[in-house]
Amino acid sequence: MRALAPAIVALALVGALPGAARAAASAQDILAASDAVRNPTHPFGVTNTLIEYRNGKQTDTSMLGIYSKADAPSGQFRSLVRFMAPARDANKLMLYSGRDLWFYDPASKASVRLSPQQRLLGQASNGDVVTVNLAKDYQATDAGEEDTQDGERISRRCHKLTLAARTPDASYHHIEIWIDIGNNQPVKARFYAESGKLLKTAYFRHYRKVLGHERPTETVIIDGLDPSWVTVMRFSDWVKREVPDAWLQRDYLPHFKPE
Repeated sequence: MRALAPAIVALALVGALPGAARAAASAQDILAASDAVRNPTHPFGVTNTLIEYRNGKQTDTSMLGIYSKADAPSGQFRSLVRFMAPARDANKLMLYSGRDLWFYDPASKASVRLSPQQRLLGQASNGDVVTVNLAKDYQATDAGEEDTQDGERISRRCHKLTLAARTPDASYHHIEIWIDIGNNQPVKARFYAESGKLLKTAYFRHYRKVLGHERPTETVIIDGLDPSWVTVMRFSDWVKREVPDAWLQRDYLPHFKPE
């Protein structure tokens, strides 16, 4: 909890300040506040349903059960991901712990290391489906205020931040993110490769009261080159729950039994 305190304080301060004083908040504080909007501060479980569309037609889908808790020393999340559907992938696992991402297949009983940048389904990468505090992995710079359309096509006044990866292990080289000035809700983000190529654009939408806070329950991801290639991530069945440390160890993956 001590590691999470800066994000919680930033959320309270940035959200409570009037317009002029809010503008003086640091870019890093604003980013931390938006992290606190997206992520519960306590261990939790959630279902993530991914749906891929090509030219408006559904082409693939996957359902994941995710168990996450923050690591006290770093403040970054550790997550265990269980594949629930389709049937061919049921009970396969992914473990994200520290800078390591492992995939476990019960059929082969082998665990292999993966890259967070590797695609999981459509435009959603392995790194996109695990819980991440961006303020821990990126250095934010204030790029000013501007109006932008959100995922519901509503214009919102936002802080625009540019994020530079602190380490080569970060999922993306750099990111642009738009955060609502009034409530710190992330609205839109663009993700770039080191070459400067736009990889994808994401819209955070369908905010609902979840575990004590208004959080985005859907993320729409659009390919950077082909806007007809879209992946939707829908979050449901949020629950506050214990996530045992044993679940977050690579050696435990063959022994994991879903509750």
